[in-house]
Amino acid sequence: MTERYLGTPAMPAAPDGSLTGPVPEHLPARLTVCLWDFSWYTRAGAGEPFEDVDRAMAETVDRGFNAVRICAAPLLVAGGLGLDDLASDLEVEGLGPAPTDGFYGQRTRWYDAPGGYRLDVRGRLFELLSSARRHGVVVILASWEYQQSTAFATDPRWFQATDAVPLERRYDVLAEAFGRLLDEIRAAGLIDVIAFTELHNEVDFSILPPLEAGGTAAMERLRMRHPDQLVTASYGKPPHLAMHRLPAGLDVAQFHVYSYGVLDALQRRIDIRSEGTEGFPNPELRALLRADAPSFPEYGRPKPWKLDATVITDQMVYGYDWIDAGAWDAWLDAHYEEYREVMLREIESRVIAIAEWARWRGVPAVVGEGWVGYTPRDGWFEEGSAGLALAEHGICTALEHGVWGVVAGSNAAPHHPVWREADWMRRVNRTITEAGGA
Repeated sequence: MTERYLGTPAMPAAPDGSLTGPVPEHLPARLTVCLWDFSWYTRAGAGEPFEDVDRAMAETVDRGFNAVRICAAPLLVAGGLGLDDLASDLEVEGLGPAPTDGFYGQRTRWYDAPGGYRLDVRGRLFELLSSARRHGVVVILASWEYQQSTAFATDPRWFQATDAVPLERRYDVLAEAFGRLLDEIRAAGLIDVIAFTELHNEVDFSILPPLEAGGTAAMERLRMRHPDQLVTASYGKPPHLAMHRLPAGLDVAQFHVYSYGVLDALQRRIDIRSEGTEGFPNPELRALLRADAPSFPEYGRPKPWKLDATVITDQMVYGYDWIDAGAWDAWLDAHYEEYREVMLREIESRVIAIAEWARWRGVPAVVGEGWVGYTPRDGWFEEGSAGLALAEHGICTALEHGVWGVVAGSNAAPHHPVWREADWMRRVNRTITEAGGA
């Protein structure tokens, strides 16, 4: 009996290995992106990963990366918001000291910033760009300022100044700030270091209106001011089943591909990402907490303005700070097989949807973040065999379908524990760059 498959055939790979859209000749044929985010200035204290930005750049190149993606803090360093004193002398605090032990966010990813130092952010930014030039690295400029960057400062003025901008004006202010910043970068002779500029990171998960409500017009004004630069914005969860809903005007299809799968099942079970849940933490979460965990009321919460400045909740801070990472990983390992196939298929289908939309629009595609999702700092599921297999599946799919740039993984950067897995990063990054003929 002949088997019949009632469905569409698989999407073919990119014809002749072609990219989805052209890229400027001075940029690498493929980007292998290291996600430095805002950590290059929030984890720059003594003994921290970005204390010496040139050393961090050298380590990044040693692992095979040729691009770093950063929060350039444009509203702080070039926003015209009266923050010049903070831009040149920012006191970094992180989420602040906790009453029972350590500091809030101490065992989270990205928020594990102890602070306790001052930094010339503007000066350090140009130091970073100069270091990139020396090491043959290109830089993707973005802003996380309407998602979390401002929460790491001791002084609330950075948050207050950005928050005071009316919602409908925020894209305009970002574009104006990036316009001035790119002017300065050009004057410094470093404009060729810039791969492209994102008006903001994950506009769908930030304190911003929809991109089509002013964002595309703001991007066009920035593009007119700097016509030799690629200008875009990124989405944390693009509408993979209805990509036609995305607005035109993105010079780069820079989208993120996270397949939570088994991770989402655990998060829902322990209700770790909600806010204001009665009876939190529930019994399932309590069963996974460290033996020395304080109660939720005992631990308290960061200052209200710091939570207002970010998209995380007090339940997330408590849960990730006090989860037993070994017990977390054990649950994921025990249940992963139930979700493995759907996670592989989800990564593949989302990458292909991004690539095909980009090819339709005639623009280069970049997967700037991925692959599993948000885990405790010391969790190792995404860095273990299952997570690395998912990452490699996403990378190979992206290359097959003509994606220009891709991350080894969102956690593969100097401020994450997986940084010590240098051989794995070298291997996958070699796969990426060799796909571009390097």
